[in-house]
Amino acid sequence: MPRSRFAGSLSSPKIDVVIDMGNPFLNHTVDGFLKIGAVAATKVAAEETYHCIRKGNVSKNNLEHSLKKMCQEGAYWGAVAGVYVGSEYGIERIRGTRDWKNAMLGGALTGALVSAASNNDKNKIIMDAITGGAVATAAEFINYLT
Repeated sequence: MPRSRFAGSLSSPKIDVVIDMGNPFLNHTVDGFLKIGAVAATKVAAEETYHCIRKGNVSKNNLEHSLKKMCQEGAYWGAVAGVYVGSEYGIERIRGTRDWKNAMLGGALTGALVSAASNNDKNKIIMDAITGGAVATAAEFINYLT
């Protein structure tokens, strides 16, 4: 019986934009903001393109709505990423070590801050802090495995 095999590797192109703010903490924070903000804006652009194609019409109103939504989502997720990356880096500098605990603490701090900015329910803030810490820790472990 014939057999075929696929060997090789897939990699995505790497784009790195460096903005020197004169401080490593600010550099990391701005880098996180820009990268994740661009991903969020691109996601919205793809979704909005699909909706326009599905509806069969493109108007100035649709375009303005799409651009506004891209900016909002990009700014929101960029800000969340900036807070996370900055807090993780700051914790790393304070603790003097680089490990999964920095991700856990940075995720928990980010989850709590984002939640506190959007509501006043203390239980929700605590739950979001736990979720942020868990997601960041899981991502760190997955990153370590690959």
